[in-house]
Formats: sequence, C-alpha cells, structure tokens
Amino acid sequence: MKKVLQGTLVMLSIWLIGHHSVKAQDRAPWQIGFFGGASAPLGTYRGDTARADMGYVGGLFADYYFGGRFGVGVDARFIRHPQRGSDSLIFSNGYMATVYSGPAYFQHIGLAVGPTYQFKAKRVAVDVFAKGGLLLQQFPDYQREMVYDIKDPRGGVISQSTVIRKTANSSNRATAWMGVGGVRFNYEVARNLSLFVQGDYLTAFGTRFGNKQSEFFIEEHPVLKPLEESDYVDSPLEFFAEEPQRRRTFTQAVNMAVGIKYVFGRKKDIEPSAAQPPAAEDAAVKPKEQASKDIVVVVKDKQTGLALSGVKVVVEGNGVEYIATTNANGEAERLVAAASGTYRVSGVKNGIAATEATVTLADFERAGQVIYKELLHDDPRFTLVGETIECDTHTKMPGINTTLTNEVSAANMSQVSDAEGKFIYQLDQRAVYNVVANQTGKYSQTERISTEGLDRSKTLYVTLKLGVCALEEGTSWVVKNILYDFDKSNIRRDAALVLDNVANTLQQNPTLRIELSSHTDSRGKDAYNMRLSQRRADAAVNYLASKGISRGRMIAKGYGETRLVNACENGVDCLEEDHEQNRRTEIRVLSY
Repeated sequence: MKKVLQGTLVMLSIWLIGHHSVKAQDRAPWQIGFFGGASAPLGTYRGDTARADMGYVGGLFADYYFGGRFGVGVDARFIRHPQRGSDSLIFSNGYMATVYSGPAYFQHIGLAVGPTYQFKAKRVAVDVFAKGGLLLQQFPDYQREMVYDIKDPRGGVISQSTVIRKTANSSNRATAWMGVGGVRFNYEVARNLSLFVQGDYLTAFGTRFGNKQSEFFIEEHPVLKPLEESDYVDSPLEFFAEEPQRRRTFTQAVNMAVGIKYVFGRKKDIEPSAAQPPAAEDAAVKPKEQASKDIVVVVKDKQTGLALSGVKVVVEGNGVEYIATTNANGEAERLVAAASGTYRVSGVKNGIAATEATVTLADFERAGQVIYKELLHDDPRFTLVGETIECDTHTKMPGINTTLTNEVSAANMSQVSDAEGKFIYQLDQRAVYNVVANQTGKYSQTERISTEGLDRSKTLYVTLKLGVCALEEGTSWVVKNILYDFDKSNIRRDAALVLDNVANTLQQNPTLRIELSSHTDSRGKDAYNMRLSQRRADAAVNYLASKGISRGRMIAKGYGETRLVNACENGVDCLEEDHEQNRRTEIRVLSY
C-alpha cells in the first residue's frame, strides 16, 4: 500500500507540474479540514505479535501557506484497531480461553507538525505532507489460559491451569515518537469549500520514550503441535514449549479517509473589465427560467394513520433521483428547489412498498413554495421497538446482539442494538415470540412477546425494555418462563426455548460454571417437594448437556420449599400469585 501511494504521488506530481497555471488570488494562507475513514495495520503490528485488525481513523488538520506552494501544518488524529482474539477451545478434559482485563483494542491519539506542499489546477488541488510528533497509545491487557483436569492418584480430580500467552507491558499506556506522511486529493465544490480523499502512512519509532517502553510486548509459549478438541492433556509441555518467547512490535498503519476542507481568505476572481452586454438576438432566444419548488413527502401507517419512521422514500424524474428516509414524524428530508416537471414518488419499508404518488406540472403552477405528497404503508405485522438496558442502572446499552424466536416455528432472526440501544423487529399477528440478548460476558432474561388479542387497526407498536446484566461470580437470577406441568419434571417446549438461551450463554462463556436450582411452593409434603425439585433441576441440566454443555460446568440442585421468597410457609393461606413466586428456577454463577 505504501508503494502504491508513493507511485500515485509521483505521477500526479508530473501531471500537475505541467498544468500549474494558478492565479495568485486563488491561494489562501489558512485551510482546515476534518477527515474520517479506515485504518489498516501493517507488519508485526498486524501479524501474530499484536494481532491488530482493521480499524478506523478520524481527525482534523490545519495548514498555513506562506504566499506560495509551501506551508506548515498540524495534524491531530484518533485511531482505534480492535484486536483479533483467539477463539475459545474446549478439549476433552479442559478448555483454553482468553481473558481481557480491559478493552480488547489498541487506541492511539497522535499530534504532529510538519511541512506541506500544494499543487493546484482549476478546481483540483493536491496536498503533500510529512509531519512528526507524539503518539499516545493504549494497549489491550490479556492472558490466554489453558485450564485442564487430571486424575489425582489419591482419588478425585485436580484442576490445573497454565498461561500460554500474555501481554508483557510495564503499563498498558505508552508514548512514542511518530511520523506521518501522505497525500490529499481535493475537489472544490464551492468557493472556499472542498471535498477530499486522503491516504497516508503512520509509524511509531524508537523503543523508549523517556524512561518508559514505547512498544507493545507479549510473552508466549511456542506451539509444538496443534491442540485438538479430542486431545487429552496430561501436561502442557506436550503441546507448548517450556520456555516462553518474548516478542515486541511498534505501531504502523496505512490510513484511507475522506473529508471536507475549508479555505479562509480566498479572494474573488477578477471580473473582465470590458464585458459586453448580450446581443439583442441572444436575449430574445434565452429560455424562460423554470419555476422551482420544494417537495415534502410524509408516510403514514394505513391501518392506524400513525406517522411512520424508517421508510425509504424515492423521488425520481426530470433527471433527478432523490433518496431520503422518514423521521419520527413520518417526514422525509425535503427535496429543495426541484425544477418544474413530473416526478414519481415511492416508498418502501421492510420489503413492503407503500402507495405511490405523482408530482405534476399542475403542482408547480399552484400557489405556495412547497408541494406535499402523502404515502400510505400497509404492513399487516406489528412493529416491536425494543431497548437494551443495563439491569441495575437501566442505562441504555448499545451494540448488544439480540435474537427473536418464533415460539411455534422456532424460526429466529438477530439484530444488534444501535447507538441508542434500540432494536426493531416485525411481529406477525396472533403469534408468540421469545426475545433474548446474546453477548459474551452478559446474560438476559428470555422475554415473551405475544400479539394474540391485539387489534392491528388500533395498535402498530409493541415496546420492550430488555435488561442485560454482567456475569459475575456469586451472582444469581431467577430464570423467567421455565414452566413445568403439574407434578411433572419433563422439559416442555416453551421451557426448552428458554433453556436454549442458557445453553448459548454457556457456549459463549467457556469459563462459566453454574448451579441450576429448582424450587417449589410450600403446598404438599416437604420430602416430596424436595424430590420433585431435584428431578426438575436434573431434567434441566440433562437438557443443557444434550446441547453440548459439559456436565462438569453445571450442578443440579433441588431445594424443594426450603428457600421460600415470601411468607407463604406451611399452613399460611396465600394467593396463587404469591405461591407462584416460590415455584421458580434459579441460576447461580459458581465461577467465571
């Protein structure tokens, strides 16, 4: 990539030198710009030492030109590269997993100063820059651990653990010298305003800054032979070398970005001093200027008349194709100053088209500067508007993966909550669904959503707040919607869907061990309730084992009526809903 940038720069330089006639009044001393785009790590920083992955870059610059082509500039930028982690591996008597004690990414803030050089020809300009400065770095902190069980000669099992790979930095924050050089291609879209594409190469250099390390270090035991799922580990030395190797790398990346630039102080072009008025015959044939108006499109739900957001609206015709999305008021951003003519207006949401409308010449001849068109969208389904929130504080949690499952067909779909923690699904009429969050290090209840009994002509939106909690040792929670038939312990179909979520949580978190307990109310004999609750707990664990979860990670425990959550003890007259609180299934985190 670096060679491609260098070759492109040389060719453009030759072309621009041959077309360098630029008016002095087109130059301006100051220019500032904002940019953002992709950042690709290179070398050992991308390789197995750091495992940095494709990330993003954003920043700003300010350049000052000394009345000609040469200037000096400042560059400030933010770069983040996620780390490619190793997948968890479960083998016959243990597992390998990577545990982070902080963010799983590299993060850099750079500030650099240096010379710039500019070529310009008409609306096109090219800025070449080379700058140096400081790079403030934040490294991930983690270790990859092998945990395995071996038989104790005296009986029982001994659990062993070995760290295979870990970071070896004196601190997860470091400062380094940096250099950045690149080229920026600008196109002037209006006076003083340009859009640009920028490519540059950034590198850190030097092993220390002051008396602290400036590079990223790891220690890793080299692999002697690959560890497979079927392997039984007596000693890590069968698969990994005894002595760890220490490796280091510096930060380097190629960045490609787009942005906008503003130039201060540019003078207007000098008007010709001897301009002549147009000839009479030219004025006679000059076409009449066409009238123009703004076009505003509003989309509503046909069955309820409510404004509909998220509809893709297209206005096309007269050489124009305008695309916008409706907001919370059902209104798409207006098409400003549309020339007089005929336009077709259409919309679509969730793969279902709305009604269409036509803008005609007659609309332009009517009084007023705005043409309004209304579309109707007829989707017989309900819209679930959900929000992922933190269990205790109820703050919004973005970036959480959610899954919607049809309770009858078992068909499911997934979606990640947006920056506001929102997720949206379409629900069929007279249907029942389960909604759950699936995220490493997190769990959520399986929430049941039903559209049975809802009238689509009166209701469009169904809302849900989905609590998402952190997995921590010692915590416990009641699992909702695990129901058993009276006096039975077999797993019903609706309970199986809930246990599937528990299985997913265990699969996503291979170091998680749980106690799954069953509880009854106080009615019936104490001993019988104890046996019944144990059978139900065993049935739940057996179901999870059938989904591939190791039995060594689960304990089934029946508590009968020994752990009531209210005062409904033997002989106490209680309402049915009070007894129901005691008939529950709980999960407690034993270790994580």
